Amino acid sequence: MGTQKPGEWANSLIARFEEQLPYKTGAQNLHSRINEEQCKACLVQISRHRFSLVIAGLTKILQRVNELYQPTISIGANRPQTELEKGYHDSLVIVLDTLEICLSSQPKDTAKYDEAMNVKILLREVCQFIVSIYYYTDMRNESTVNNTLLRQLASKVLFALSLNFFNAVFNRISARLQELSSSSEENPDYTDIELIQHINVDILRLIRLLTESIQKFKLLRKSAHIVLVTSLEKAIWNWMDTYPQEFAEVQCRPNDELSKCCDTLFDILQDSFSDNKKSRVAMWPLQIMLLVLNPKVLEEIVNADSGAPCSPRHTKKKHFIDSVKRGLSPQNNSKQMTEAAVVTCVKLCKASTYLNIADSGNVTFILVKSVINDLKSLLFNPSKSYIRGNLISGYSELDLMTDCFVSLFRIMPHNNDALKVCLNLNTHISYHYVIVNSLL
Repeated sequence: MGTQKPGEWANSLIARFEEQLPYKTGAQNLHSRINEEQCKACLVQISRHRFSLVIAGLTKILQRVNELYQPTISIGANRPQTELEKGYHDSLVIVLDTLEICLSSQPKDTAKYDEAMNVKILLREVCQFIVSIYYYTDMRNESTVNNTLLRQLASKVLFALSLNFFNAVFNRISARLQELSSSSEENPDYTDIELIQHINVDILRLIRLLTESIQKFKLLRKSAHIVLVTSLEKAIWNWMDTYPQEFAEVQCRPNDELSKCCDTLFDILQDSFSDNKKSRVAMWPLQIMLLVLNPKVLEEIVNADSGAPCSPRHTKKKHFIDSVKRGLSPQNNSKQMTEAAVVTCVKLCKASTYLNIADSGNVTFILVKSVINDLKSLLFNPSKSYIRGNLISGYSELDLMTDCFVSLFRIMPHNNDALKVCLNLNTHISYHYVIVNSLL
């Protein structure tokens, strides 16, 4: 049947796959788990030849299970899952995982019309899982943990999907930005903007995203600005993680188009939020990343501290760097400014770990060295533990200190000041957690 009627055989296998899901069979045992894994492996193999059929089938299963699962969720109810809820949840995990593997196995540049249509439908379904509704709730809540897992799996699906079907994802983002630019909604849905955080972008796609954001930014509301800025920063980190060689190339031979985008967006952010103290903690991390991606400009700004000439065009950027440094200074009395500066400089240190440590003359390293002592005195001061006043995107004190600690170890392995603080048994327990977190 598999050779004579491959379509029917594939549909039969998809139906069998669904029948073996926990929401149909109940809790899995070893035998049923093995059967499900075998069925999944077959679907992945078939998807290489019947991609549209398999993706369409899995999308329909995802839709059915999610429609059954959603009414059972009690937001904020700190209680164990029922067997019914667990069956739905585990089924969603299996389907999302299978989708991600199928999408990752698809050869590049094979998109056809029917595939593109199926991808649009899949995109609509997967978007439901990335909504940050549980993101700021109690992580001890089992429901929160489970939905965080679904969000992570959906993110992987989007990442794999965007590799071959970037236009479908980009068009959805662009359309939503256009809608929001002329919308008067009181509580608009920003899920489609958050897609930016989960997609695969190379340097050309990153430029495309930045260009689109620049065109729409001034037309958006402040709440949309925060989501867009956070998402763009995440996209930059994703790019650096996925295409580190492109980032390294930019440091050696700056990309003119990328530099122009970074320059323009930086100025827009500076003009829009320079006087808004509350927004600094959200805006500054993206601004420092935009400067890191524009090494020629950053070099001019940093060298200006030594008396080198600095173009008037970069005055705003010079003021920004000076403001960040002032935020770390012991003389600074603004808690909001300190918080923004700490987050920004930790991101700067983290970005420097993507550079060749032997390239000590790189301007990013030079800038890191100019702020590192003040940063350490704030984050690793045993007599005064650092406490954040405002959590942005779940970036806690522990996250900050861990990122800073790991970054310092990588770029300055012989400087063990922070290590001594963390190993001191008499210091606050949070420093001990930093050591453990750093080893994970």
